[in-house]
Amino acid sequence: MATTNTPASAPASGLREFWYYFSVNRGAVIGLTVFAILVFVAIFAPLIAPFAPDEQFRDALLKPPIWDANADPRFILGTDPVGRDMLSRLIHGARYSLFIGFFVVVGALVVGVILGVLAGYFRGWVDVLIMRIMDIILAFPPLLLALVLVAILGPGLFNAMIAIALVLQPHFARLVRAAVMAEKSREYVTAAKLSGAGHLRLMMVTILPNCLGPLIVQATLSFSNAILEAAALGFLGMGAQPPTPEWGTMLASAREFILKAPWVVTFPGLAILITVLAINLIGDGLRDALDPKLKRS
Repeated sequence: MATTNTPASAPASGLREFWYYFSVNRGAVIGLTVFAILVFVAIFAPLIAPFAPDEQFRDALLKPPIWDANADPRFILGTDPVGRDMLSRLIHGARYSLFIGFFVVVGALVVGVILGVLAGYFRGWVDVLIMRIMDIILAFPPLLLALVLVAILGPGLFNAMIAIALVLQPHFARLVRAAVMAEKSREYVTAAKLSGAGHLRLMMVTILPNCLGPLIVQATLSFSNAILEAAALGFLGMGAQPPTPEWGTMLASAREFILKAPWVVTFPGLAILITVLAINLIGDGLRDALDPKLKRS
């Protein structure tokens, strides 16, 4: 007896197709694996870290990593200038970096999507006003503009996240605007209009779901940019403030010991590098899997 496909089989088939094109990119799979490990470490940081991130050992200042002859076996990656365990601070720092990336991307995505949909749907003076504001923001170097905004708002992790979100949201607005303009003239939108759908329903229910592919890729890449810029602001003393175990702040507090104790600078820098590289590799894989033009035969 012949079997018929159920409606639930279509999403399952779509997920299998997505995973096939994503998994063809070996770098994307490696990036996803590394990112999953980072998320696991961030969630269970209090259980994984051997010590509290602010616990000081006055008898073990600037101890080298465990493979050095002068190392203390209690501290696998050594200690910082005030005797705090580097491994514990790096593990807890993953929480801050991933939280920063998530908060910034969500904030930039929400604001950028709303502005982009309004500009692409209504056009006219609404489009001109929104896009000129976006052009002004994009005319400044992102880090410089974020630095100015944090200087106005005041140093701190929360203000740094707000500044970075404001700097990154024009990319989402321009992307959504272009996608909405392309989708607005399609037949399914015309059919929805004829059926009596209002402007809000047309924008958010009819058009926006068909613009999600590029948005997902942009959000992934913005995640890594947010982590980098937060680390840069922390390094400049305008982001997270000591003793917060944020990787950029750890770099800033240890830069004067770069020759005497290079591990206190090397490990936070490697953590930032690995995290950003993993997220960028995931972004490449998502682009391959979601863009029909880039799908391999």
